Amino acid sequence: MNRTEFIIAIAVILFVAFAFGWFAHWLVHRFTRVSQADLGELDKMAQALHEAEETRDQAITYLQQREAEMTNQLHQTEAELGAAMDGLRDARQEAEELRAYIERTSANN
Repeated sequence: MNRTEFIIAIAVILFVAFAFGWFAHWLVHRFTRVSQADLGELDKMAQALHEAEETRDQAITYLQQREAEMTNQLHQTEAELGAAMDGLRDARQEAEELRAYIERTSANN
């Protein structure tokens, strides 16, 4: 085999290897290609996920607002309870003073 035949043989071998590689790539691409139906389904799933995230965010915001309202109402109720307890304590003390006064005045008569 002379030099020219060797170069031609190597060129043919490299071309056949290239052809097999290209064919293998085409086969893999053909079987793993995503269809339009799959893309449409992925788009629907992405939209549904986006809507679910928005709903979740709205629910979290609503719960935070509701919790703030309830905390505010609790503080107001506790303040009213404290004021009522102070008023009741003052009324009991005044009633006790009035009883003592009545007893003193009836004892003096």
